[in-house]
Amino acid sequence: QVQLVESGGGLVQPGGSLRLSCAASGFTFSTYTMRWFRQAPGKGLEWVSDIKRSGGITTYADSVKGRFTISRDNAKNTLYLQMNSLKPEDTAVYYCAISGGARGQGTQVTVSS
Repeated sequence: QVQLVESGGGLVQPGGSLRLSCAASGFTFSTYTMRWFRQAPGKGLEWVSDIKRSGGITTYADSVKGRFTISRDNAKNTLYLQMNSLKPEDTAVYYCAISGGARGQGTQVTVSS
């Protein structure tokens, strides 16, 4: 069955960086657009970024544009999110997802001094 397992979250100071990974299995990863979402405490699910099948086209929410970079390695069935210049308002549970489909269990990112 489809499995998406996020990792790489943690506690980081404002201005710091983290790299999230999402290991995918149970489907043909290379044929799907993939996305990252996040959910901050007490708030709804927020779309963060998309990456097309080949990785050549990426889109970002305005709130993360210029700070976050989405990428994928189709040979490793893995999706990434490089997060730089982190802010306290980036604190959330981050989820990877198949576009229009399943998502993982999430990984917690906390940005605090």
